[in-house]
Amino acid sequence: MKLAVALISLALATGSVFAAEEKKADAPKKEPTAAQKAQQDKMKACNEKATDKKGDERKAFMKQCLSGGNAAPSACEGQAAEKKLAGAAKSSFVKKCETDAKAGAAPVAAPAAAPAAAPAAAPAPAAK
Repeated sequence: MKLAVALISLALATGSVFAAEEKKADAPKKEPTAAQKAQQDKMKACNEKATDKKGDERKAFMKQCLSGGNAAPSACEGQAAEKKLAGAAKSSFVKKCETDAKAGAAPVAAPAAAPAAAPAAAPAPAAK
């Protein structure tokens, strides 16, 4: 008797699962919204531009490209990856590089030595 009840319950549960799957399969697929379509287009465009990049450089580029920012910060990330920087050193380098890029300076390629200071001019003689 218990076996019969268990089999009937199993048959009903299985039948309802298949019926639910049929309804899902018959439902028409929703068209993407304008925002979703725009995001898909942006993904395609950024993906095409990133074909020559790999690893962290590609990841940084895609993040920057999809956010709509300029290419300088991704170049900074790429430079940090080339130098194999990690942790605080990488964060510091990227932050300074991006700040310099936003200020209109070229991204920092390597720390340069400070130029030698020009000799100070002699003060003019005081008039008597």
